[in-house]
Amino acid sequence: MEHSNISLDEYLLLLREKGFKFEDDVIGFIYFGKQYTNASDQTIKAAIEITLKTQKHFDGSFYMSLLETFKNKNIESRNQAYTYVQQIGLLPA
Repeated sequence: MEHSNISLDEYLLLLREKGFKFEDDVIGFIYFGKQYTNASDQTIKAAIEITLKTQKHFDGSFYMSLLETFKNKNIESRNQAYTYVQQIGLLPA
């Protein structure tokens, strides 16, 4: 699901509408990760999607690990994020 044209706030509302009801502490953690890594909304949204797809729920430590990896690898877009996780075998191509 490509949502590159909406803000992180709008994306989280969209996820809520789809049944992903994040508690306030999870929302706070998502924004903490954004601030800590200085990642773009597009990268944050990709990290949330990949976390939910691979873990079947929101796993904060997995999400932070993804964000830190994306930062270290200079990954700045959703496409780069998905290409990387497919290359390492985290998600199928």
